[in-house]
Amino acid sequence: MKSELLAPAGSLEKLKVAFLYGADAVYVGGKNFSLRQYADNFTAEELAEGIDYAHERQKKVYVAVNIFAKNADFPEAEKYFKFLERIGADAVLITDPGLIALCKKTAPGLEIHLSTQANTLNKYAVRFWAEQGVKRVVLARELGYEEIKEIAEYNPDVEIECFVHGAMCVSYSGRCLLSNYLSERNANRGECVQACRWRYELTAYGRDGDKLELTEDERGAYILNSRDLNLLKELNKLSEAGVKSFKIEGRMKTVYYLATVVNAYRRAMDGGDLNVSEAELTKINHRAYTKAYFYGENDKTLNYDEGQEQGEYEFAAWVIGYEGGTALVEMRNRFAVGDELEVLSPGDSFLKKFVVGNMTDEDNVPVADAKLVQQRLKIAVPFRLYAGDILRKKC
Repeated sequence: MKSELLAPAGSLEKLKVAFLYGADAVYVGGKNFSLRQYADNFTAEELAEGIDYAHERQKKVYVAVNIFAKNADFPEAEKYFKFLERIGADAVLITDPGLIALCKKTAPGLEIHLSTQANTLNKYAVRFWAEQGVKRVVLARELGYEEIKEIAEYNPDVEIECFVHGAMCVSYSGRCLLSNYLSERNANRGECVQACRWRYELTAYGRDGDKLELTEDERGAYILNSRDLNLLKELNKLSEAGVKSFKIEGRMKTVYYLATVVNAYRRAMDGGDLNVSEAELTKINHRAYTKAYFYGENDKTLNYDEGQEQGEYEFAAWVIGYEGGTALVEMRNRFAVGDELEVLSPGDSFLKKFVVGNMTDEDNVPVADAKLVQQRLKIAVPFRLYAGDILRKKC
């Protein structure tokens, strides 16, 4: 069975980048009913455009409608489901049983996927949801390989989707009240402030009233900060276990992050060198990686030392076009003549390097230091580049 590579897309631009770099499908959110209200998200017009763009390339778009709904949400949700069915969304991601019932009634042509927020942990729950009309179940992150395999074998007619990369939650599959308690932003309504990533200073007292100290450095302590999931080298096992879709987390991540991670997983899935793909995942900002519970219980999923590790490279420029040995690029981070740049690409120029020599602006005026944000520049490059390639600089 060929598994699907499913990427996050927090905007129309990111949708296009995800497909360019090898995703088979993306999951997106509209302006309402999605658990990532602080992503750019899609207007109605953008959803329709994104779905048409995907279908022209034989790709798929799944739309998140995964809030924990209240009574007042249902009239608008009914209109929304009908709209998504009309524009051809390939599936909707839902958590709430009431919304599942509403979707089946008002938009019977929409395929339903059960969100990971439903905390599905066992084969009997998967069977139950299938009986309610759910086509695919996104399993909770807290499961291990053997448990996933048993679930898939017990439910051969249900598509199984698993997270393979990205941020994890200190709470059970994202059902967290910490954000709401500390900032009055409800994580279960899409407004998570990510309080688990904050630095904390803690004072506690023992039974005898003595002060207990939390060991910390000058940055404080990250006592709730989970590591990032990375199952790149476990994809074959997951596929053999019956997992239909490999899901990457990150609708709020940058274009550079998205392109790097999707490219790494695409190349790994297509038989590329796993060590090369693994090295790619150190070139972006990330927290220390973990396989979480893939091989069973694991008490080392928290990252106490720091908030986030800086990637080894930064996004220098976006390639717009290439002609006659010259690339037209758009500057994203500062670089200069004499700097060595490396290419991130879904094509053959991947990992090629060159030293910036002749560089001008669009009017052919020489530029020695690219320091104007989004300035368009012409750079001599000794090999072919394509629109959508990324030039990056070692930090």
